[in-house]
Amino acid sequence: MLIARVLGTAVSTVKDDRLDGMKLLIVAPADTSGKVVGDPAVAADLVGAGEGELVLVAQGSTARLAGGTSGAPVDAVIIGILNNLSSDGRATYQKE
Repeated sequence: MLIARVLGTAVSTVKDDRLDGMKLLIVAPADTSGKVVGDPAVAADLVGAGEGELVLVAQGSTARLAGGTSGAPVDAVIIGILNNLSSDGRATYQKE
């Protein structure tokens, strides 16, 4: 799984039928403090995440195994919204 920050939304009116009804969000890899550290990508949202939130993203073939994406042509899916993170015994991120 990947820690990522939701940067915004992606809307596509013309797409594969298996993507109908899926909310698509723009996410970018983030470090344990929530700072964006990588290039953005689009992920299907299964948990109701919103812009600015720190989320868990499953990628690759694992993304197609998540409930709600079975058989859909997705390479990344948001499977969780993070409330807090700690690293080396100290809190590094706390959802506001």
